[in-house]
Amino acid sequence: MPYGYFQIVRLIALIGFAILAFKANQSNRHTEMLVYIGLAMLFQPIIKISLGREVWNIVDVVVGIGLIGSLFLNRQSK
Repeated sequence: MPYGYFQIVRLIALIGFAILAFKANQSNRHTEMLVYIGLAMLFQPIIKISLGREVWNIVDVVVGIGLIGSLFLNRQSK
C-alpha cells in the first residue's frame, strides 16, 4: 500500500482513540482513558514511532483484539 494510506489510517486511529478517551473520561473510567491516550500517541501520524514491521504487526493484532474485547465487555456491562 502507498505511504499516504498508512498516514490516513494513523490519523483516523488518532481521532478514534481520542474520542474513546474522551468518552471514557466522561464515564469516570480513568484507566481505560489512559490506555486510549497511550494508543492515540502510539498511532499518531506526526512523529513516526519506528518499531519495525514485525512488531507493528503484533501491535496491530493485539490492539484489534483489545478493541473487539472492549466492545463485548461494554455490551455486557450495560
